[in-house]
Amino acid sequence: MSKNLEITVGQLASRSGVAISALHFYESKGLIRSRRTAGNQRRFTRDTLRRIAFIRVSQRVGIPLKTIQDALSELPDGRTPTRDDWARLSSTWRGELDDRIRQLQRLRDGLTECIGCGCLSLDRCALANPDDVAAARGPGSRLMVAPRRECPRECDDQAEAGPEAVSA
Repeated sequence: MSKNLEITVGQLASRSGVAISALHFYESKGLIRSRRTAGNQRRFTRDTLRRIAFIRVSQRVGIPLKTIQDALSELPDGRTPTRDDWARLSSTWRGELDDRIRQLQRLRDGLTECIGCGCLSLDRCALANPDDVAAARGPGSRLMVAPRRECPRECDDQAEAGPEAVSA
């Protein structure tokens, strides 16, 4: 590989804005790859910068590292991914990202209604759970942040109807 196509871990950290320790962590998790020189120094291809940008943006919106790793494993080894490679990868996430957007909107709207007024009223609050009816839907938060694919139809109906429907 030509020296012009490779960068050191320090250069990668500087260009990406990611700490060297984080780059080592990403490498240990298989998110990025390097080769070792005869002196045992890491060398990264320049397309690693794009992968790191993808990792950081994905993390920022809450995508788990395992999911990111699975997605990156679909990209080709031995060559810089093309626009089509990235488009294929992103298309597989569209549904999950749409679910996350709906969850965030539901959370934002519920918190504005409930915490925004400060009432935490049991008769209007989207977080109210009289008689623990949400327990039948499974463990964890089900009223505001459950993924759409896990949320029963009545949960979606209540979310669309507004907070007052949840406690009814």
